[in-house]
Amino acid sequence: MKIAGLIAHTKGPSFKPIALLVVVAAIAVAAALSTAARADGEAAPIFGIKIPPGYRDWKLISVAHEEGNLNDLRAILGNDVAIKAYREGKLPFPDGAIIARLAWSYVSSEENNKVFGRQQSFVAGPPTNLQFMVKDSRKYASTGGWGFAQFNDGKPADEALLKTCFPCHEPIKARDFLFTHYSP
Repeated sequence: MKIAGLIAHTKGPSFKPIALLVVVAAIAVAAALSTAARADGEAAPIFGIKIPPGYRDWKLISVAHEEGNLNDLRAILGNDVAIKAYREGKLPFPDGAIIARLAWSYVSSEENNKVFGRQQSFVAGPPTNLQFMVKDSRKYASTGGWGFAQFNDGKPADEALLKTCFPCHEPIKARDFLFTHYSP
């Protein structure tokens, strides 16, 4: 039965509060399964990396704004292994560290700017992509111990794009190929 039908059945004298709880629980389970399905989706070519489940709950490493053609806002998140390495200043990062970069278009906030009386507020607009760096020194030995992945609308980027990742990171080998510094 569709959700609208379930809700329709909650009207009238026979409605019980437990029925509403059942409807809410069904919606929550459907949402959780939908999120899990995306995390278990297609792997990025070359490195075989999938979107890790629960990455949105990782800790913040830093934020960034990229101008030029990208013109985006970025949140850089890390799993517990990455956060520990960042906080301890440990280089190279240990195997198991995963760093996520979430990017959104950089847009002016008309709502906020009305309050401020001038254009000064910018916020995240539509998402542009999601990237991951996964540390596994054996599996990714040819790319400094890091595997790379990019997803656009939940779909992995093509092999040609992923071949450009490591060459871009090579100049920062001294920092274990990481652009982002930890912002405490």
